Amino acid sequence: MVRTASAAGSRTGKVVHGTGRRIRRATAAEGAGESGLAKLIELHALNAFGDMLITVALASTIFFSVPTGEARGRVALYLLITMAPFALLAPVIGPLLDRLPHGRRAAMAMSMLARAVLAWTMAGVVVGGGIALYPEALGVLVASKAYGVVRSVVVPRLLPSRLSLVKANSRVTLAGLLATMVAAGVGGLLHLIGPGWPLRGAFLVFVAGTLMAFHLPHGVDSAKGEQRAVLHAEEHPPGHHHGVLHGRGAAAAPAGTAPGPAAGQRPKASLRTVGPSVILALRAMAAMRWLVGFLVMFLAFLLREEPVGGLQPTLALGLVALAAGTGNALGSALGAWLRTRTPEVTVTAMLLLACCATASAALWYGTVTVVAVAGTAGTAASLGKLSLDALIQRDVPESVRTSAFARSETALQLSWVAGGAVGILLPLNGTLGLSVAAAVLGVMLLWTFRSLLRVGPRRRAAAPRVA
Repeated sequence: MVRTASAAGSRTGKVVHGTGRRIRRATAAEGAGESGLAKLIELHALNAFGDMLITVALASTIFFSVPTGEARGRVALYLLITMAPFALLAPVIGPLLDRLPHGRRAAMAMSMLARAVLAWTMAGVVVGGGIALYPEALGVLVASKAYGVVRSVVVPRLLPSRLSLVKANSRVTLAGLLATMVAAGVGGLLHLIGPGWPLRGAFLVFVAGTLMAFHLPHGVDSAKGEQRAVLHAEEHPPGHHHGVLHGRGAAAAPAGTAPGPAAGQRPKASLRTVGPSVILALRAMAAMRWLVGFLVMFLAFLLREEPVGGLQPTLALGLVALAAGTGNALGSALGAWLRTRTPEVTVTAMLLLACCATASAALWYGTVTVVAVAGTAGTAASLGKLSLDALIQRDVPESVRTSAFARSETALQLSWVAGGAVGILLPLNGTLGLSVAAAVLGVMLLWTFRSLLRVGPRRRAAAPRVA
């Protein structure tokens, strides 16, 4: 028996060691190991793993363990106290990151540490599910969203020369999805031991993440040449000088001369606006992120109360979650393959696809259409985000690119929360809810299509702009 156990342990160790080497080889491919991107990929996998463990613990307490009506009220309160801080912080997070560019590793580590402390604290009160759980859950969500904003800023700083930003983001996203799927199984097993055990597991994961954040390359904290971006579509006309003040404070220039800075004032950095193509993609992506938040909250309660096709609630929710995860992975894979040659067209097409799928589900509400709209929303949001990233990389000068990522990610996070709030407030009627969602997407699609006609797609990268 001892020899058998020893041999089994040895084989298990070899399998684990071999799997670890293959994972490390995959994350470090194409220069990601030398640039430090591999470390960020591994950190993001830990982040996704820990977040999923917390989700498993909270879902069993806030969602499944209480009647539907009471659960909706609890989650509505949860979203209300979540949305309020984001509505207030959205104009602040971007500028704050702009002013603290040298603390990105510390910011990611603090996000991990905060969730580690909160997970350990929640493990003691999760059984009762009292009101004390809500501010702690809010803290976890805010810390997770803050990590997401900083992570979007960090990726361009670790980009290998052999990888495009789209492919790098695809690799980071896929690592997070794989970690989430593994964590769902691990969290379920831990929950069998006790409701608090997934949270204790999350505590260990986030402690490891805190330490790993400080092992990111020092270049993450470098802000050499960086400036603040302005989320505005205005672009400087050809021939304007790169040091021109625009807006208030610009002095009138004599006819026939190039405008210059007002006397006694330092000129603002020019070309800080992100351009019309980025605004087009950001608007479309906000609509798709709104749809994802809406579907998460609306379908979660709808399928629990009125499962489609006579399925068990757990099975119906599982099918929708599987479709959404598969769609997300498919969008990431397509983004790496397509290389978003025409990002404006791609993001508009994804919004059109999401709108058509949502409208179809509203007209022919059933198991197939509900699963299809979940998968389509995942694909559209994933590929749309990669297209937005590609446009920021193409059209925004490097000196303000990290700031543009921070500000756009903050706007997208707020859109998700807004969609979730609408999903909570609407009556639990599948046709009505999906019709409302289709109408919202239809309005945004018309706006985006109008902008696309004005902007026009570009197949080649725009000429690099230097601030």
